Amino acid sequence: MRYLALLIIVIPAIDIGVLLLSGKTFGFFPTIVLIILTGVIGAYLAKKEGIQTFRRAQEQLAYGQIPGESVLDGICIIIGGTLLLTPGFVTDLLGFLLLFPPSRKPFKLLMKNILRRKIEKGNIKIIK
Repeated sequence: MRYLALLIIVIPAIDIGVLLLSGKTFGFFPTIVLIILTGVIGAYLAKKEGIQTFRRAQEQLAYGQIPGESVLDGICIIIGGTLLLTPGFVTDLLGFLLLFPPSRKPFKLLMKNILRRKIEKGNIKIIK
C-alpha cells in the first residue's frame, strides 16, 4: 500500500512537470492535440488487444484449460487502457508498454511474483 500511495503522488507530479515542459517547448495546442491523440489511439489499442485476449481465454476454456496468462493479459490491458486515457505523457508511456504483448511480459512476471509471495505468506488462499 505504501508503494501505491507513493505512485499516486509521484506519477501525477511527474506528468504535470512533463506536460508543462511540453507546453513550453511545443506550445499549448500541439500539447493538447498530443494528449487527445494518445487517448484515442490508446482506446483503440485497448479495445483491439482486449478482444483478442478475451477470444484467447474463450478458446482456452473451450479446450478445458485455465486461462491464467489471458487473465494477466487482461489485467495489463485494463490498466494500460486506463493509463492511456489519463492525460499525461508518463502515464501514456506506461499504458503503451502494458498494451503491447512483448513489453507486457515483465509486468506479468512482476504480478506473478507478487501473487506467489502473497500465497506463500498466506495472505491469499486457494480453495480447491
